[in-house]
Amino acid sequence: MNSVLDSLVFAMTPPGGSQALTTFLPFAVILGIFYFLILLPMKRRQTKIQEFQESLKVGDKIVTTGGIYGKITRVTDKTLQVEVADRVRIEVSRAAIAGYQGQDPVVQESGNS
Repeated sequence: MNSVLDSLVFAMTPPGGSQALTTFLPFAVILGIFYFLILLPMKRRQTKIQEFQESLKVGDKIVTTGGIYGKITRVTDKTLQVEVADRVRIEVSRAAIAGYQGQDPVVQESGNS
């Protein structure tokens, strides 16, 4: 019984190791394409957004992701105080800042990928 099973397994095994390489190669190519077309641009974009949000300083005129225009009056680690009108200030998260006024937004809407 054991010899029959061994001969069946031997018959199903491809000759040489080159079969494994030709089977694996298309998957490796697909993974490479996926990395360069999708993952790498996403990583670059996320790095750009993080650098932008870390560089915000007092006096910058900004636009939030909700469309509120204002000027930064105070900066903390995670939040910013934004003056939206004369003596009207709101506290917003750094992640809520889309870009500078008059420029293209750095942080795109989630639907515009």
